[in-house]
Amino acid sequence: MNKKIVAVAGLALALTACGKEGGTAAEPAAAPKPGEKPGVCLVMKSLANEFFQQMQKGAEEHAAKRGDLTLSVVGIQNETDIDNQVAAVEKCVTQQAKAVVIAPADSRALIAPLKRAVDAGVKVVNIDVQLEEGALKAAGIGDKIPFVGPDNREGAKQSGMELVKAVGKDAEVVILEGNPGAANAAQRKAGFEDAIKEGGLKLVDSKTAHWETNEAHTVFSNMLTAHPNIKGVLAGNDNMALGALKAIEEQGKKGQIKVASFDNIPAIAQYVKDGTVVATLDQYGAQQAANGIDYAMKMIAGENFSGWQKSEIKLITKDNVG
Repeated sequence: MNKKIVAVAGLALALTACGKEGGTAAEPAAAPKPGEKPGVCLVMKSLANEFFQQMQKGAEEHAAKRGDLTLSVVGIQNETDIDNQVAAVEKCVTQQAKAVVIAPADSRALIAPLKRAVDAGVKVVNIDVQLEEGALKAAGIGDKIPFVGPDNREGAKQSGMELVKAVGKDAEVVILEGNPGAANAAQRKAGFEDAIKEGGLKLVDSKTAHWETNEAHTVFSNMLTAHPNIKGVLAGNDNMALGALKAIEEQGKKGQIKVASFDNIPAIAQYVKDGTVVATLDQYGAQQAANGIDYAMKMIAGENFSGWQKSEIKLITKDNVG
């Protein structure tokens, strides 16, 4: 069975380990008893994405190394499957998890269920995609949910500046954007635009492909038809970059069009090595999840955190690709 289907179909089973059964969303999470291993739910986006597969593996290894918590991991069917991510959070609360560590698919749509979690006494840590600060404050939980994640705008600019070097001033380029409702999609687009402006490139099109490979293949194929002189692609993640690369190869333009991307998943390495992808940006997803778990455990123990806890990024090029 496909992993992404298992992630949704097995939701109830996957979350049972978060805590004792029979609770309701309205019941406050009880404080852990001495010697008890508190339940922590890691709620991610699509497990069809290698980035989140790596995140899951890193989280499970970190939890096993710590040995003082019960970790449940759940992903959603695809990057836009917001309803099932909301359901996952609500299930964690119902099962009386002590904490939820979440990479939200949407920066606003997850705030209501996370407020219900906070109101029930569940500690929440936001990783990867930052929740919208204004909406958090409006919900009254702006000081209760720390964000553990990278500087997406700066990382995208660094990757984009490598494309500037590769294609030169006045070259026509396009942007493949992530989900419109996700803060990291907007931040990466802004970082790419910073590089375009600083490097004197010509942006001829910018559209979402919702982080998905197949959609990016279609979107970029249409862009190439409309703009046959495209010299560069700025992709919001490596999955979309892979879709663009497929279109480039199909149209016999390998070597003529360069790609800059973000995430450093294993599947992109061969293209970085051969120079087709001039750069990607490692945001260390496994470490983000581990850090999120650590913050969650500290919060369960009574510590308070809020605001941005910045995580590491690293530019990956042909010179340092693994």
